Amino acid sequence: VNEYLSLIGEKELPLNLFEVVDIEDRFPENIKETGRIEKYFEPFIGGGALFFYLMSNYDVKESFIYDINSELIVVYKTIQNNPKQLINLLNEIKDEFIPKEHDERKEFYLDIRKSFNENLFNFDFENYSSDFIERAAQIIFMNKTCFNGLFRVNKKGEFNVPFGKYKNPKIFDADNLMAASFALKNTKIVQGSFLESEKLIDENSLVYLDPPYRPLSKSSSFTSYSKFDFNDDDQIELAEYYKRISKIGAKAILSNSDPKNTDENDNFFDDFEPSNRKLHEMMKCDIFEEGNDYVIEVETPGFDKKDIKIELDDGYLRVSAEKSEDEKNSKKKYYRRERHSYT
Repeated sequence: VNEYLSLIGEKELPLNLFEVVDIEDRFPENIKETGRIEKYFEPFIGGGALFFYLMSNYDVKESFIYDINSELIVVYKTIQNNPKQLINLLNEIKDEFIPKEHDERKEFYLDIRKSFNENLFNFDFENYSSDFIERAAQIIFMNKTCFNGLFRVNKKGEFNVPFGKYKNPKIFDADNLMAASFALKNTKIVQGSFLESEKLIDENSLVYLDPPYRPLSKSSSFTSYSKFDFNDDDQIELAEYYKRISKIGAKAILSNSDPKNTDENDNFFDDFEPSNRKLHEMMKCDIFEEGNDYVIEVETPGFDKKDIKIELDDGYLRVSAEKSEDEKNSKKKYYRRERHSYT
């Protein structure tokens, strides 16, 4: 099972397989030896990379996932309860969207986005109903067809990502959705703060905390993919939560960025014993002023100049590159491919 949504604001990129394995290496020895987890908690579920990995590879007796983002919880609950109806609706959306030309696709996307935002304030997020299916389908569709595949909302909670340019976007994977539904079958799914999980955590619990990361610099201080910010006060509250659940015997793992890497006077995590690892990062970009101009320098290793496109669309400057598929590469069975395209 793969994670289903890409989020912005919680971290540079969702966890990749190598980072999942790195986290797994830090599990308690009894879990490594038995492959059994009595109670698993993920209070910042996000895209769910580690959760789905564990549900596919471990004997997890009880699982609990939380997120402050109500839209994300809509998707999880719909996949859990009505995966086939969700797939049918996504199929209808795909069949209407794919045959269209670019301008018609963009108009179709904007209509979906408008409908999604207009229904925001009248939608009942508290009680699961058939309405969840349509909203989840809209979220998945927009996530797979918007600019850079992001999930981002403004302070009002409105989805505000512009349309992306993809020749043949894969809007959904039916097999993956059904596998995700199976993994979520007996999982308790909660919309709310990470603090709500504390009352259920005990000495038999494994807790993985993957919060919005602390910014490494002032220029990278965007830490919200929902309408709720996650600032240093929240990070302090999280640190205290971590200490409390550890004190009762829960096994807790916390991923975060450590600004001490760039500012040795930053003492935020001095009470912890960090085990540093380097996250997979996005393509490097420098932006600076030169006279009356703004200059953007982007590293594009492995691409020819002819492969690179520069476009201005809906207020976004988009630099993208895509290699054409040759017969030699098309026959390879890729397990990971990062040098094919990027934006």
